Amino acid sequence: MQLIIAIIKPAKLADVRDALHEVGCNGLTVTEVKGFGQQRGTEELYRGATVRAEFLPKLRLDIAVNSEQTQGVVEAIQKAASTGNTGDGKVFVLNLEQVLRIRTGETDAQAI
Repeated sequence: MQLIIAIIKPAKLADVRDALHEVGCNGLTVTEVKGFGQQRGTEELYRGATVRAEFLPKLRLDIAVNSEQTQGVVEAIQKAASTGNTGDGKVFVLNLEQVLRIRTGETDAQAI
């Protein structure tokens, strides 16, 4: 089992959600976050003054999958979230030791 964490641009959420549905991904958690990477924020014009936006709005997607789904899910996110520009985001894959569905008590692969 793996936990996939993806940081994407907010405008790409619908595309990523559709791509995940196509590869059989059953669910995800979305969190609004702010951060910066290589672009180190942006400068914007606000009421005639230049303002530095150091932390850019992003979305964090948390997706638990069975190990055999991992590569397909990662590829779907990459294709759907890519604009070819700096700031498209990142994907992290971590091992999950245990999963528990609270309602039924199911564990591990059955809980995903």
